[in-house]
Amino acid sequence: MNDLSKISGLTRAAGISALHEGYMPGFGNDFETEALPGALPDGMNSPQRCAYGLYGEQLSGTAFTAPSHQNERTWCYRIRPAVKHVGRFAKIDVPYWQSAPNVDPDVISLGQYRWDPVPHSQESLTWLSGMRTMTTAGDVYTQVGMASHIYLVTASMQDEYFYSADSELLVVPQEGRLRFCTELGVIDLEPKEIAILPRGLVYRVELIDGPARGFVCENYGQKFDLPGRGPIGANCMANRRDFKTPVAAFEDREVKSRVVIKWQGQFHETWIGHSPLDVVAWHGNYAPVKYDLRTYCPVGAVLFDHPDPSIFTVLTAPSGVEGTANIDFVLFRERWMVAENTFRPPWYHKNVMSELMGNIYGEYDAKPQGFVPGGMSLHNMMLPHGPDNEAFEKASFGELKPGKLDNTMSFMFETRFPQHLTRFAAQEAPLQDDYIDCWDSLKKRFDGTPEGNCD
Repeated sequence: MNDLSKISGLTRAAGISALHEGYMPGFGNDFETEALPGALPDGMNSPQRCAYGLYGEQLSGTAFTAPSHQNERTWCYRIRPAVKHVGRFAKIDVPYWQSAPNVDPDVISLGQYRWDPVPHSQESLTWLSGMRTMTTAGDVYTQVGMASHIYLVTASMQDEYFYSADSELLVVPQEGRLRFCTELGVIDLEPKEIAILPRGLVYRVELIDGPARGFVCENYGQKFDLPGRGPIGANCMANRRDFKTPVAAFEDREVKSRVVIKWQGQFHETWIGHSPLDVVAWHGNYAPVKYDLRTYCPVGAVLFDHPDPSIFTVLTAPSGVEGTANIDFVLFRERWMVAENTFRPPWYHKNVMSELMGNIYGEYDAKPQGFVPGGMSLHNMMLPHGPDNEAFEKASFGELKPGKLDNTMSFMFETRFPQHLTRFAAQEAPLQDDYIDCWDSLKKRFDGTPEGNCD
């Protein structure tokens, strides 16, 4: 095979297009891919005997009877069925990875909070041991809500694999590059990209260069989808063609391996004698995917007023309430500001949604000081927030000429549930105790005159 056929010990599909370098374009597509010729059955799912002596197995991401436009499943043709990839389970402790409900009576979640970047340590940390939960919301047992995490990775997983039965994971790198070797193919991920790892997908995480740090949104509820564009129409925002799903790849290695499973908020390990990444071919629409945030095409005001930040939604995970998301993933990237006679930064507001923000790089226009790359902030439901005084002064009294917000990329994990701080977030993470003071210099400008006090 060509040089692209071997990555991290996995055999990848032959004939890879140089355009996509081992990925297939599209979001929610029905893909088919094989790492060995003829491994994929033609015209059926479950032949009496699969080619190469493989086993046919279905991975279902939705109920069998889900509506056709939401139904997700993938047929896998693998060296061993998944029942050979688990044995007896033993409960283990992963102390920094928490699940909802996780309401600590000694932690106050009511407030406006902001953190500096969680620093790296000299400790060897893998994807599992380096996960740090910041907030939880909802209930993992009833599959609603979410958790937000910071990951710190300084070491690759060695003959170790993981999957979550609780959730899909939205991964947002901030520094360093990771490789996700999954059952369905290989995803290389770097800052300014995101990846979605479906519920139940087995994978190993390797460090390409590091140390690596980033953010994770753990989605307990309905899976992420693209938002409806409504009057915007068929284009802009995130376009389906820019999402990339990996081609088939497999390992055939006889080696003692540890498989860790997250189930109902608890962690269990099991030991097997081989790699579980043994899917030689697959077809379906339930698969990991990555997306380059630099291809997100924002829309905005071209005359006056500031639209709701929902126009910047990249992905949404719906709830049972129409128009109210279990989670929205929102992106604030480089864009032009041209609105006339308008206060251009985000306005002051209280919101029924809880907003956790992270800074990937650059400066955020509503908080030019203190909200640094790698940092996070939390404004919980119905707590007021908005620009600090510096941003207010600049926006209120500056010249309203067209200007570009450049070198900036921040995001928001927004949920309809209150987000509860973990003990780590409240006591160990670098919390900015003076964040609430950023509004102290806002002054009364009302003096009874139409102009107000502009001094």
